[in-house]
Order: sequence, then structure tokens, then C-alpha cells
Amino acid sequence: MSVLDHLSVVFLYPQDPVNIAATVRAMKNMGVSDLRLVKPCPYDPFRIEGVAHDTRDLVEKIRHFETLDEALADCAHVVAFAGKRRTAKWERLTPRELVPRYLDDLAEGHRVALLFGQEDHGLSNEALDRAHVLCMIPTTEHSSLNLAQAVLVALYEFHVAAGDSTRRVDTHRHKAGPATHEEWERMFADAESALEAIAFFRTRNPELVMRSLRSIAFRAKPDEREVTMLRAMAIEVLRTVDRITRGLAKGPWKRREDSAAAPVTGSASGAATPAEAPEPSSTPPQKGAD
Repeated sequence: MSVLDHLSVVFLYPQDPVNIAATVRAMKNMGVSDLRLVKPCPYDPFRIEGVAHDTRDLVEKIRHFETLDEALADCAHVVAFAGKRRTAKWERLTPRELVPRYLDDLAEGHRVALLFGQEDHGLSNEALDRAHVLCMIPTTEHSSLNLAQAVLVALYEFHVAAGDSTRRVDTHRHKAGPATHEEWERMFADAESALEAIAFFRTRNPELVMRSLRSIAFRAKPDEREVTMLRAMAIEVLRTVDRITRGLAKGPWKRREDSAAAPVTGSASGAATPAEAPEPSSTPPQKGAD
């Protein structure tokens, strides 16, 4: 059971089946199940379900009435929704102001009706006479809302305030606790080493850079698993730099200064060693030279 089981949505002369379907969807989302229609337009329940999927339970419970008084007969409180000011001085509330007033009544089992009028003309003064209070949804100067939109706004406020029908979203399956001080410091140490390895500090102050990095990391509030991943990234940078550095020391692409520093060893043929090899000439050979 939910306190919202005692909340009813009442439509007076609805003209478009699409609005009925969209309202059913909104009601399903917000945990309200009682829809009452006063002289509605013809509609096909199968088509309503086609627009509002997985709502057969609500569609089967829709009730039709010949008069508004019949639809409101068992309701202890009636709230009429209107988008225009009226001559009569009805008490006006916003949906957010409305909910605290009637939440206790709903909890005690007193039925509250939310009354909505026709899509083109809204509620007549005669219909408003049945209401205990008027509700106006805050908007810009363009105050005309789609019927189902108005229902959704109203039901959302009740749903959030009630809270007893809101679904609970499971926590992340990889949820981890906070990182320890030691884990933080290991991550920062490896990050600093990685930045040093790629010469990031060549034109920057290491102390200021690391202080900014700490500030960014602490504001992000990573958990233990995420701090470990950041550290793994820094370690992989160090390993990659090491692989590249060792690779430059071998093979035909090794640097000239490394070759020049190689030890001199003699050969039986008297050929020049790498240290004795002449520098390549910068002048190309002349054609036809002897």
C-alpha cells in the first residue's frame, strides 16, 4: 500500500485519446492508479496500451462517469487545475505548496482528487465551484500546458513527497570504499615520477603542479578502485618510457652519441671501428670524377 493509492486523477470531458494515454503513462511512472473520466471521447483501450506500454493494470481500472458530481462523490478534497486567473477569489497554490497540505489526509485514507478540464477550454466556473482550492503551475507568459504534462508535474510533487513508491536503484556492482592515505600517497608519488619521466616539469614548477594535481584529485573524490587505476596509469607511463629508452640503445636507430661513446676495439683486417668511422660527407660526389 502507498499513500498515493488514495490520490485520484479526474478528467472532465477529455477530447483526445492520446492525452488519456500519456496521462496513464505519467500515472504509472509516479505510482498513481486511479483515473476517472467524465464523458470522455471514444477511445480504444488497446491503443492506449500501445502508447503507454505496460499499463494494462491501470487501463483496466479506468472508470467512466456521466457527471462530475458522481466522479467526485467519495473524494474528501478536490483540487482544480487552471492556467488562467478567474474573477472569483479561489485560494491558489502551486503543486509544491499543495502537497504538504494534503499528504497527511492521503496517509489517513482520505481521497484527494486532482481535477483537470478540457484540452481547449479548461474547467468551467461551474466545475471550479466543486473545488476546495485552485492549483496553478508556475510557467512563463506562455501558460498553456499539455494536459498530460500538467498531470505529470502535479503527480511528480506528490510522488517525491510520499517517497513510498519510488524505486530503489541498486548501487554500482563495483562499488569500493575510500582510498587510504597510503594509497593516495603512492598514487601521487608514481604520478610525479611519470611526469618527471616525460619532462613535464621542464618548464613548470614541480611543487605547484603536484599541489594542483592533489587539489583536483581530492575534489573528484575517487574511491579506492579509481585511485588504484590512476596509479596504474602512472606506472604504465613509466614502463612505456623505459621500454622506449632501452629500445633506443639498440639497433640501427641508436643515437650517434651512444655510438661515439662505445669502446674502441681493434680488428684483424685493420678496418675502422665505429669510434673511428668517418663522418658522412656533406658534399655529394661529383659526376665524372676519377
